[in-house]
Amino acid sequence: MRIFPDDEYAPPPMFSGGGMWEAMHDDMAGYFEVRVDGPKRRHYRLFCLLERDGAKLGLGGPSIVLITPKDKPFRTVLSKADYADVRRLGEEYKARVPRSVLA
Repeated sequence: MRIFPDDEYAPPPMFSGGGMWEAMHDDMAGYFEVRVDGPKRRHYRLFCLLERDGAKLGLGGPSIVLITPKDKPFRTVLSKADYADVRRLGEEYKARVPRSVLA
């Protein structure tokens, strides 16, 4: 399954709303969610951060940082604990300078 095609979608910062990329809000402001619907009525989510100043943080340049995936049954919501887990991992990542990179 390709989540990051070259030209098919407009990932942030060219974010235009709707579709595969969603900007998060409220407690999740600053995060982005990649949304994919899978087989057997499952929703798959990949939570990301944007590092627009990535070169200053030890990255090669502006970067999309993959924080963690989550999945859920069709037409349900993730729990507050799931979102707290995403934020915890994001904060752990942001506390590292230079940033940790899996290459």
